Amino acid sequence: MATVTRENISTQHDKLTVKLEKGDYMPAFEKTLKEQTKNANIPGFRKGMVPAGMLRKMYGQTILNEAVVRAAGHKLEHYLKEAKVSIFAQPMILPKEDKDMPSMTNPADIDFSFEIGIKPEFEIEAVKNKAPLTRYKIAVTDKMMDDEIDRIQRRYGKVEPQETVINKDDVLYSTYERTDEYGNPIEGHDKIEDTEVLDKMPAKLKEMLMGKKAEDTIVFRPADVCTETELKAFLKDPLKAGEEAAQHYYKLTLSKIGLLIPQELGQELYEQVFQNKEVKDEADFREKVKAELSKEFNRLADERMQNEIYELLVHNTHIHLPVAFLKRWMREGGEKLKSAQEVEAEYGSFEHQLRWQLISDKLITENNINVTIEEVNANIKTQVLAYFGLGPDDEDQAPWMEGYMQKIAKDEKMIDETYRRLLFGKVFTYLEQHFTITDKEIGEEEFFKLGSAHEAHHHHH
Repeated sequence: MATVTRENISTQHDKLTVKLEKGDYMPAFEKTLKEQTKNANIPGFRKGMVPAGMLRKMYGQTILNEAVVRAAGHKLEHYLKEAKVSIFAQPMILPKEDKDMPSMTNPADIDFSFEIGIKPEFEIEAVKNKAPLTRYKIAVTDKMMDDEIDRIQRRYGKVEPQETVINKDDVLYSTYERTDEYGNPIEGHDKIEDTEVLDKMPAKLKEMLMGKKAEDTIVFRPADVCTETELKAFLKDPLKAGEEAAQHYYKLTLSKIGLLIPQELGQELYEQVFQNKEVKDEADFREKVKAELSKEFNRLADERMQNEIYELLVHNTHIHLPVAFLKRWMREGGEKLKSAQEVEAEYGSFEHQLRWQLISDKLITENNINVTIEEVNANIKTQVLAYFGLGPDDEDQAPWMEGYMQKIAKDEKMIDETYRRLLFGKVFTYLEQHFTITDKEIGEEEFFKLGSAHEAHHHHH
């Protein structure tokens, strides 16, 4: 009769030894051998007519080894179920030499050892103690409103052709190419086309371009025309090049020049910006722009809040993990074996994810948080309607919706992504009610200067 003994190796990390007697694996071995005799296809014999002795000689040991390992696995599974042990991944068998396996001529007792990583019990202290958190609210100032409306007017404005570069609002259509210091092209480099408002260009380059006409060129080195802050942005776009390009020469050729005339405030602009909404006058337009800005800022503040909660829980919940077991599993449990260095390099972010998974699983199970397929479908519909500028009540304007939803039902990836997004949305809604939250109004600039939530909480327990 098979037995299992258990000993502790380290934190949440046990060794289980399954002892098998020959009666635990021989019947399964004989049965498989019999089945093989019926079905074996071996050249020179009719199906099912292969002598049992020959089969036993050819495949017997392999079949026996499989029967032994399977019996050990079943016994282990049964033990874990009975003992209600919740484990990470799957048990990892400790290496065994083939010569230790029982032979067909001398079936004997054998033991197998497995390592298991045990899921820890833990309390989510921050939720229990209603830990303090700050929810930021970004104030929409008059200046932000003016800037946004100015941006909208320019976006919907039109460009009038110009002879020469004279205005900060001039739009320059140009090409950049790698050259030597005399402006001779260097082979093997593509020309880069770019359209940019003069005012957005590096200050020195602006001066050099003033008064230039279409077809005029200038040769320069980015390092000579940019300040340190300008350089980074300029290399990234328009040049799409790395830091070494700062010392290279480029030739800028103006193709054409236009002047951006912003669109006047008025009914035509209002309708272009808010296509499916009625805008009465300028005050109403400003209200709607403000609402859109607030919506975007609230989204950013909510995102930050969720990050704060995530990092706070991951770093401040005491969870004892079987580190040695997890590293072995990372090394050997995947498609291909990883090196010890790869495991070390990846372990930090793996553990971070794992902690969050344990915490969120516990919250979901203990608080019966779930998402129905109806909720998933309703959410997908709302998103599709919003894409076409329609509200949730405008479904009658989308007669194609039913066919679309039938197609979506087969898209497992989209269904799964929507399900997970809604599920974690509910997890965070639950969590926000279990912290002590202080609202704080903050300026836009100040908000973007806040340190990352990860840095603030980075110290594992």
